[in-house]
Amino acid sequence: MFFTPSLPAWALLALASLSSARRCTDLTVEVPVVARNAFFNIRAPTNNIEVTDFILNYTRQGYNFTNDLLQGYSQWNKAYNVFATYCEPDKGPSDTVQLLTHGIGFDRGYWDVDINDFNYSYTQVANDEYGYSTFAWDRLGIGRSEHGHAFNEIQSFLEIGALNALTQQLRNGSIKGISKSFNKVVHVGHSFGSILSYSLEVLHPNASDGLVLTGFSHVSEYKPYFALGSNFVLAKSLEPFKDYEDGYLANGSPSGVQTDYFATGSFDPALLDLAVKWGKPVAIGELLTFAGASTEPNPLKGPVMIITGGESDSLLVKPELKSRYTDIPQNETSHFAEEIALRQGL
Repeated sequence: MFFTPSLPAWALLALASLSSARRCTDLTVEVPVVARNAFFNIRAPTNNIEVTDFILNYTRQGYNFTNDLLQGYSQWNKAYNVFATYCEPDKGPSDTVQLLTHGIGFDRGYWDVDINDFNYSYTQVANDEYGYSTFAWDRLGIGRSEHGHAFNEIQSFLEIGALNALTQQLRNGSIKGISKSFNKVVHVGHSFGSILSYSLEVLHPNASDGLVLTGFSHVSEYKPYFALGSNFVLAKSLEPFKDYEDGYLANGSPSGVQTDYFATGSFDPALLDLAVKWGKPVAIGELLTFAGASTEPNPLKGPVMIITGGESDSLLVKPELKSRYTDIPQNETSHFAEEIALRQGL
C-alpha cells in the first residue's frame, strides 16, 4: 500500500543505481535524549508467575491497565550510548539515508539476515540494488544499546527521543565513522518500530523526509493476541538474557515467536529458527506505552509507504483486516495530511 504526495510524486524506493557490494560498520553513538516519560506505580515481576499475572492484567478486556498504573510524568534529559550498524554502497554514501527501527522481539539484525545468501536482507537490497545508505540501531534497552530501568525509563517516548537525536546527527554529519551529512532521512520501521517512526514525525514535525511503515496499521484491538501469544517469561530466566534486570520480558518458546510473527504455511522454517535464536527482550515500559503518539494525526507531507501483511505480526495485523478493510488506505485517511494522496498498492 502506498501513500504518496500529490505534487510532485517521487518513488520512495525507486531504482537509483546498481552496486556490486557494500561497506558496513558497527558504531557506538552517544545521543542526547529528551523525553517526557510516564511514571508507573508498579513492582517489576521477579518470576514467571508474576510475569503471567502482568500479562493477564495487561490484556484484560475493558480494562486500561496503563492508566491504572500511571502516577504522573517526568522529564528525561540524558545521554545514552546507542549501538548501530551503518552500511553504504561500495560507490560511496547516498544523499538519502534510511534509518531503520526494529520491532519488539528483535534487534537491528532484523534488517540484515544472512541465511540463504542474504536472500532475506533488507539492507543488502537497499545498499546494493537501490544505492541507499542505511543506519540500523538497537532500541534503547535492547541488544547492545544502553539498558535502563524496565518500566519508568525504557518507554516508547524515550525511544522516540533517541530516534529524533539520531536523525539530527545523521543530518548534520556528527556521527563518527560516517563520512558525510545526509540531505534526506527516510524512516523505516517494523511493527513497534513503525509506531516509533510514525510518532517521531508527530512529536517532531519535519524530522522525516519519508516513512516506510511495515507491519503497521491503526487497528490496535489485536494487542492482546500478541501479548498472550508471546508466552512471555522473565528475560533473565533465559541464559542469553541473564544480565537483563527484572522487568524485561522475552518469548518463552518457539511457538510464541511463531504465533506473533509467522503466517501459517508461508514462511521458511530456517527463519523461525533464526528468530528464536536471535530474539531479544522487551521492556515492560515499552508495552505500557507501545502506542507512542501513533493515535495523533501525522503532519508529514512527504511520501509514505505502508506494507501490511494479511496474516503475520499479531500486534498490528491480523487476517481479519482483509475482510474488514478491503480498502485499507481509506481507513488511514484521517491519520495523514490532506496533501497525501492515498492509493491501493500491490
